[in-house]
Amino acid sequence: MWLSGAPSQLPAFKWIMFKNLHFIKTKLEGGVAQLPYLPRALSLVWASSKGLSAAWITLLAAQGLLPIATVYLVRSLVNLLVIAVRSRGAWQDLRPTLAVAAALALVLLLAEVLSSISRWLRSAQSQRVQDHITNLIHEKSRAADLAFYENPEFYDHLHRARSEGRHRPVALLENLGSLFQNGVTLAGMAVVLFPYGAWMPAVLLASTFPAFVVVVRSNAQRHEWSLRTTADERRTWYWDWLLTGGESAAELRLFGIGGFFQSSYQALRRRLRNEQLDLEKSRVLSEMAAACMAVLITGCMLAWMVWRVLRGLVTLGDLALFYQAFQQGQLLLRSVLQNTGQIYENLLFLGSLFEFLALQPKVMDPAQPLPAPSSLQSGIRFDRVTFRYPGSDRRALRDFSLFLPAGRIAAVVGPNGAGKSTLIKLLCRLYDPDEGRIMLDATDIREFSLEDLRRRIGVLFQVPIRYSATVRDNIAYGDSASDHTSAGIELAACAAGADELIARLPSGYENMLGVWFEGGTELSVGEWQRIALARAFLRCAPILVLDEPTSAMDPWAEADWLQRFRRFAQGRTAVIITHRLTTAMCADIILVAAEGKIVESGTHNELLTLGGRYAESWAAQKEASV
Repeated sequence: MWLSGAPSQLPAFKWIMFKNLHFIKTKLEGGVAQLPYLPRALSLVWASSKGLSAAWITLLAAQGLLPIATVYLVRSLVNLLVIAVRSRGAWQDLRPTLAVAAALALVLLLAEVLSSISRWLRSAQSQRVQDHITNLIHEKSRAADLAFYENPEFYDHLHRARSEGRHRPVALLENLGSLFQNGVTLAGMAVVLFPYGAWMPAVLLASTFPAFVVVVRSNAQRHEWSLRTTADERRTWYWDWLLTGGESAAELRLFGIGGFFQSSYQALRRRLRNEQLDLEKSRVLSEMAAACMAVLITGCMLAWMVWRVLRGLVTLGDLALFYQAFQQGQLLLRSVLQNTGQIYENLLFLGSLFEFLALQPKVMDPAQPLPAPSSLQSGIRFDRVTFRYPGSDRRALRDFSLFLPAGRIAAVVGPNGAGKSTLIKLLCRLYDPDEGRIMLDATDIREFSLEDLRRRIGVLFQVPIRYSATVRDNIAYGDSASDHTSAGIELAACAAGADELIARLPSGYENMLGVWFEGGTELSVGEWQRIALARAFLRCAPILVLDEPTSAMDPWAEADWLQRFRRFAQGRTAVIITHRLTTAMCADIILVAAEGKIVESGTHNELLTLGGRYAESWAAQKEASV
């Protein structure tokens, strides 16, 4: 088989050639596996900018033909100048010379004009392609299961897709455009050189093949290095965020750990930088060796042509044409080979983008979804539910059963790790259980479409997002599918107990929140929590699920909010996840979770009489508050 079993007695030069050829063969075979990405990448480009792409291809073809006209005009100009010199500048001999010179100037001017237009088209096209691909990444991120965000491998895919996916299709487009343009010109140069020897293409190829080896080898090494260091690159991003983000600023100063993260960042960046420089050094040295080989071959071919001129076999114009055609042919062929290597590299990196775009969520709509109930008649039932988080061996819920009656307020209490917050994620179908069913009335929630189900639930998560937007927008995000009036937004704010703090803001509901943008006001943790509660209340959903809604409130604010909440939740089915038993007291039924199961249930007084876990925790909280 080709290049297999190379004998150890090969001379050193042949052995080096053997290794390089074997490397190229291996990488090209690997590159064949990437070829299916090429039409997909081109379809992305075409879908984002059809008209610009068509105009750009036309300009490339025109630009590819102009250098051929240039070398022919240069040969004519040199020959006519020789005649004009011999006639001492006679007008009849000088006139055709000036005409050819004018034509040459026109061609050169046209080349510059077309080049400028082509650059503008490529810039406009690049912007559209980048925006199109960013939109695809955003859509895939929105559709991805929540489980993906708890998997480091997903973050590696996402990191490569974001860092490489936006510019690689544009780079591929430029490489293909350059390959097309240079290919047109190279074909013309081959026609120009053919009369001087049919073996010229072989000489050109021999002079540029070392550069092709360098391009393929360096691109493959860079891609392998990029895959190997993806996690390290993400770690530097993370440390950079810790050192520059507002969320971590206080702890870094109080604990004095900013220096540790900074030195860790610098050490990792130093290692990555040195590895990159080593790759670059190897590439530069190899390119220098390849360039020396090309110059040597060019010198030999020029010496041969000068010898032919001295013997009168060709003219000075032929020498000028040959030099231009051979030199340009050499540059063009090298460019074509480099473009091929760069296309190979870009296809390797595009593999990460298409792998990310190919990720399929497991939590999906049913084939024929049923309409989710606009109001509950019976209630919410967890029927023997068992669930493990992806990648974990520990069961968050084990054979878990629970019934929440319609139109009632239920509080779920228990220690950390008891599975309380998991209930919210399963009810909203952010995950599906491994075993068992979750039902609204008598229908499994997997029978509803995701959008329809989630619109029936108003949710406050334990750590809500702090949107850097106006107060009005922060609340309106809770039901973006509806066009809410100011009255509706103000009603939700009042129910959440956020109306008084909003009234104190300089611009009220139009006040910008957060410190990311000019004019923003930072809120306390408790105030942000009330804004998030208003966001959850804005959606007039039949089900309310609140995770630690009063954790950042003082006792007076908690008592005020509980009164508001009971009025607001009237007629709805509400679930409150809480550690604060004073919050749980307001519920119609209290459920005590432990080790992935419900171990006690009843009203506050019933559970105190029972004398179990709830009664013990109540006594401990009362003692701690004294």
